[in-house]
Amino acid sequence: MLRQPIKHCRQCGSVVTYRLPDDGDTKERAICTACGTVHYENPLNVVGTVPFWGEGGEYVLLCKRNIEPRRGKWTLPAGFMELGETLAEGAARETHEEAGAQIEMLELFTLLNVVRVGQVHAYFRARLLSDQFDPGFETMEVGLFREHEIPWEELAFRTVKETLERYFADRRTGQFGVHTADIA
Repeated sequence: MLRQPIKHCRQCGSVVTYRLPDDGDTKERAICTACGTVHYENPLNVVGTVPFWGEGGEYVLLCKRNIEPRRGKWTLPAGFMELGETLAEGAARETHEEAGAQIEMLELFTLLNVVRVGQVHAYFRARLLSDQFDPGFETMEVGLFREHEIPWEELAFRTVKETLERYFADRRTGQFGVHTADIA
């Protein structure tokens, strides 16, 4: 299992056991010993943006993390999607919270499966409407970087590196697509 196993039922608080449900499911699930509720464990969605600025999007906005994990490393503005919001709404919210950036949301750019930690990362391209930022408490500082200025060895996450590499490759061709990958 990727996360701590469920120990108690979310419905009644009784102890759960891991076993195959009686409905023909083929995966072991946490099943309440008292009320029989079957608890499903699903991946978490991480949503963010590739905020760009300048002639043809030559600059991208990065945030230096002020929280763990990877405090002090650079990342694209992103975080966990909340209930009640779409992927794009969550990405816009995270961009505002972490960078204080005003953006025009564009298309989905990368969709990355990070199976080992039970996450799916979705990044959207986003046009910056201003080069003025007001980073939130999760961010030490923000900066605009050209491709050769990216602190590649100081990036917080592999999904960020993958997304940035694909952004700059697409920028060179002038054609932006939707990219999917599995991150090992």
